[in-house]
Amino acid sequence: MNILITGGAGFIGINAVSYFLKRKHHVVVFDNFSRPGTRENILWVKSHHKEKIDVIEGDIRTDTDELSTIVARVDVVIHLAGQVAVTTSVKDPRVDFEINALGTFNVLEVVRKSKNRPIFIYSSTNKVYGALNDLDIKENKTRYAFGRLKYGISESHMLDFYSPYGCSKGTADQYVHDYSRIYDLKTIVFRQSCIYGPHQYGIEDQGWVAWFIIALMKRKKLTIYGNGKQVRDLLYVEDLLRAYEQAIEHINSTKGQIYNIGGGYKNTLSIWFEFRHVLEQLFNRKITASFSDWRPGDQPIYISDIRKAEQDFNWKPRVSIQQGMPLLYEWIRKNI
Repeated sequence: MNILITGGAGFIGINAVSYFLKRKHHVVVFDNFSRPGTRENILWVKSHHKEKIDVIEGDIRTDTDELSTIVARVDVVIHLAGQVAVTTSVKDPRVDFEINALGTFNVLEVVRKSKNRPIFIYSSTNKVYGALNDLDIKENKTRYAFGRLKYGISESHMLDFYSPYGCSKGTADQYVHDYSRIYDLKTIVFRQSCIYGPHQYGIEDQGWVAWFIIALMKRKKLTIYGNGKQVRDLLYVEDLLRAYEQAIEHINSTKGQIYNIGGGYKNTLSIWFEFRHVLEQLFNRKITASFSDWRPGDQPIYISDIRKAEQDFNWKPRVSIQQGMPLLYEWIRKNI
């Protein structure tokens, strides 16, 4: 296949480029290279793959003519380009909107107007469900827990956009979904939980799993926002890319669908009281942190109910936290 990956030089993007090149697909990267580490990622992928890769520098907010030319010759568009931090969206909501909502709309319109109408995969977020204040949530010694939801949050859960980031991503999420119904496009929305893995240049505001490891290696202080009992389900990046691949292969049943994609209830951690023990094993030393106020829209607990993905395209995670975390640690150690 010919695959266009917007944001293809970022964390998930560069892993996707490598993943699909290994499977002998032709890949086109479209990226504005605004994130630190993106140019290094492209140098890395070129040095590790003999297959030809097309790299085009452009911006989804403005370069629609360039996008039209590319989209006309691809089979799949994997749309990963975006503004990724809630805190950044609060500081500058206009830029957040222009990238996530308008930028996605631009790419979607290019696909709609194309003759070939490629498959369109959109990387959405669990933040479209808001703070989840409507749920029965219990506070235990080391973590929060759902009172009734055994498998976590399903795709049928009520949407409640929270924070400018939640609004911009949620707007794009709904446009992508509706374009399948109204214009018969082959779109798939993935509402992703915490993705982690190599090439993740985590910062305090985004990519917290990698950030904790990076900060500890640099002997920086850790700050926990909230009480540290917040629970997240974690998914190793290669498992995410396998979900993309299998959804594409089963496009007759996945087109027009929305999927919650994460580690599921078997791959969860509280962000401090349980993750700390994983970190102490990796670093072989005691680790401490300071605490600060909760951040806007932070969910006490989020766990993806991933049963729909298993039902529709036979997917579930293969890499456990115990297997994946040392892989991320080693990549950071070698590339710090």
